[in-house]
Amino acid sequence: MHFMNKSNPIGVFDSGIGGLTVVKELNTFLPRESIVYFGDTARVPYGSKSNSTVIEYALQDAGFLMKKNVKMIVVACNTVSSVALDVLREKFDVPIVGMINPGAKAALSSTKNKRIGVIGTDSTIGNAAYSKEILKSVVSAKIFEKACPLFVPLAEEGWTDHEATKIIAREYLSELSQEKIDTLILGCTHYPLLKDVIQEAVGNEVKLIDSGGAAATVVEDYLQGRNLLNDNAEKRADLFYVTDMPRKFTFVAERFLGRKIPNIMKIDLDEIR
Repeated sequence: MHFMNKSNPIGVFDSGIGGLTVVKELNTFLPRESIVYFGDTARVPYGSKSNSTVIEYALQDAGFLMKKNVKMIVVACNTVSSVALDVLREKFDVPIVGMINPGAKAALSSTKNKRIGVIGTDSTIGNAAYSKEILKSVVSAKIFEKACPLFVPLAEEGWTDHEATKIIAREYLSELSQEKIDTLILGCTHYPLLKDVIQEAVGNEVKLIDSGGAAATVVEDYLQGRNLLNDNAEKRADLFYVTDMPRKFTFVAERFLGRKIPNIMKIDLDEIR
């Protein structure tokens, strides 16, 4: 059994930089908790990969974090959350929180007309992960899903306010707007980086749901309920590991998190296979 100490870090992994949106939420909700982040930037995106490949990568990513003595793992990737969560929970003996369930619950709490949009990668949408989760609770809900694969590279490039991004967002989201949705789930952790552009495309009357923020509240409740919140006066510095492009990751991370990130380390894929 994996020993969990209050002062042990929370592990977070994603296929790239998108999981930083979850790190930001965790830093806000749980400022004393230290984070070990793993971004598989060499193999991004996961959303266009087969389910079996995603499961293989997810097991490697989580295995790397386990070596860092994490007390729980946050899967900051909707694709992995939709495909591999059960496999990860069977394999590793720490609590594992994904994105789908918290995001679905937040959407149901928000919607007034039960018409909910979901945008995500090809894999997340293809697996109908959010639809299945929402309909478990409210069978009368109407779910409208749309894959938006170009949003990931646009977010990775930092094109958060580029005219090309606005054009693509309008193209992707026009059909969802016609369905009179009042709530839209950002079903990929990269998408909050494009939040302003997405909001503009769907209109201010549509509530955007960030699954990362919803997941952070689940993490807080879990740790509090099991007396695992770090009660040290000072937390250790967050650590960041990537499999490629550390300079680009640093640029995006520092801009998004609003602070210097001195602890970014590149590891070889051979170290996690």
